Amino acid sequence: MTWLLIVLALVAIFLAWVAMKPNSFRIERSSTIEGHSPAEVFALLDDFRAWQKWSPWEGIDPDLKREYSGQDSGVGAVYAWRGNKKVGSGRMEITDSVPGEFLRLKLDFIAPMKANNLTDFNVSAQGSGTRLIWSMYGPSPFMSKLFGTFMNFDRIVGKDFEKGLAAIEAELNR
Repeated sequence: MTWLLIVLALVAIFLAWVAMKPNSFRIERSSTIEGHSPAEVFALLDDFRAWQKWSPWEGIDPDLKREYSGQDSGVGAVYAWRGNKKVGSGRMEITDSVPGEFLRLKLDFIAPMKANNLTDFNVSAQGSGTRLIWSMYGPSPFMSKLFGTFMNFDRIVGKDFEKGLAAIEAELNR
């Protein structure tokens, strides 16, 4: 009986520790793309159809189903996807667009786990190139905190962001 109480106390302490983690998260990566203007970089971001050229998630599921609706680009453009369990399903909508400078997406994951986040792309001239900052942020409910205890989301998603930033540069250098 004593061992059971000790185990229960340890579980309670662990769950309390998880609950005290931050209630929000932010993942961010950046890159400087030499020889290309902010307008050139922005054109690959503001049109969801162009994402097939650089998105780090495009090649994961060859049978990925895509739906585009709303505007072709800019505020009101919508992209929804359904794929295998590695890609899941979700929806993105451009909610703010300042050509050549800033883009904000409302990002709703449906599966494998529901989440509602925001994604920003900040684009600015830097020397003879363009500085691109890609960030995702949002609430971190208890289950996210719990999973985050065992998996480093910043490292996992950050690698995807780094891959995407490199692919944007490669696409512009074609």
